[in-house]
Amino acid sequence: MRFVRGSILHFLADPGETAGPSAWDYREDACLAVEDGRVAGILRPDELPTGGGHIFDDRRGKLILPGFVDTHIHSAQVDVIASYGAQLLDWLERYTFPEEGRFANPAHAAEAAEFFLAELLRNGTTTASVFPTVHKQSVDAFFAAARKRRMRMQAGKVMMDRNCPEPLRDDVATAEADNRALIARWHGRDRLTYALTPRFAPTSTAAQLAMAGRLFREFPDLGMQTHLAENKDEIRWVHELFPEAEGYLDVYVRHGLVGPRAIFAHCIHLTDAELARMAALGGAASFCPTSNLFIGSGLFGLARARRAGLRVGLATDVGGGTSYSMLRTMA
Repeated sequence: MRFVRGSILHFLADPGETAGPSAWDYREDACLAVEDGRVAGILRPDELPTGGGHIFDDRRGKLILPGFVDTHIHSAQVDVIASYGAQLLDWLERYTFPEEGRFANPAHAAEAAEFFLAELLRNGTTTASVFPTVHKQSVDAFFAAARKRRMRMQAGKVMMDRNCPEPLRDDVATAEADNRALIARWHGRDRLTYALTPRFAPTSTAAQLAMAGRLFREFPDLGMQTHLAENKDEIRWVHELFPEAEGYLDVYVRHGLVGPRAIFAHCIHLTDAELARMAALGGAASFCPTSNLFIGSGLFGLARARRAGLRVGLATDVGGGTSYSMLRTMA
C-alpha cells in the first residue's frame, strides 16, 4: 500500500450549483491510501500503519486533488495550438486539416500521442474525451499510449466523407469497417472507451451520420462526440446542407446521435428550444472558454444552459484552446 500525505481536496457536488462547504471535502493534513493503483481511502496521519511493506510519500505543503477531466480536446492538434485564425472555418482550412494529414504516418501518430498524453499528465489531467484523426492508425497509437499509462480515455476515429481535403476523406463503408475494428480492439479494454466521432455535420453526409447512428444503437455503451453550434457561419452552412432539418441540433437528433452518452462541443449559439431539447434527450455540452475566445466564436451562456437543465463539462479544446491546463481554463 502507498500512502501520500498532504492537503487533500475533493468535491462532493458541483460547487457552481451547491453553495457552501457541503460541495467539497478539504483536509489540511491527511493521507491518501492507494492500493493496486486505486484510491482505497483517506486516513489521518495518526492512523498510518507502522509495519513494513508500505510506501510513504510525504507531500506536505502540496495540494492533492483527483485528476482533472477534459471533456473535449484534439490529440492531433498539438502543433497548431495558438495558430492565428480569424474564424473557425478559416482556422480549420489553414492549420488544422494540413496538420491532421500528417497522422497517416503511424510513426508520427505514435510520437504525437506520447507527447500529448505526457502534457495532459503534466497538467494534472487523467481523463479526457479526445479527437484523434480520420486515420485508423492515429486511434490505435492513441489508445496504445493511453493504456500504457493506465489513463481513463475516450476517443474514436474522426469521420469525414465530404467538405474536407482528399487525404482526410473517408466513405461510409470504410468508416463503418474502421469503427467496428477499433471498437472490437479497444472499447472497454482496461480504462478505455470508444466514442463515435463524426467531426461535425458539415463534413459528414446524411448517409455517414445515419451509419454512426446505427452503430450508436447497436453498441449502447459507446460514447459519441462531435461539434455543435460553435460559429454562426457554420450554422448557416448546416442549414444549407441539411434543409430538411429544423436546426443544427435536429441534424444529430434525426440520425440518432443525441443521448446520455453524447458530448457536443461548444454549443454557443443554440436556441432556447434547442437547449431544452438537448437537455430532455440527455446530451451534454462541452464548454470550451479559451477556444471560444481565441477563434472568435463567441461566449457560451453557462447560466442559461444550467437553467435549461443541460449537463455541462469543461474543456480545453487544444489546439483551438490555448493551454492544456484545466486550471488555466477555469480561470
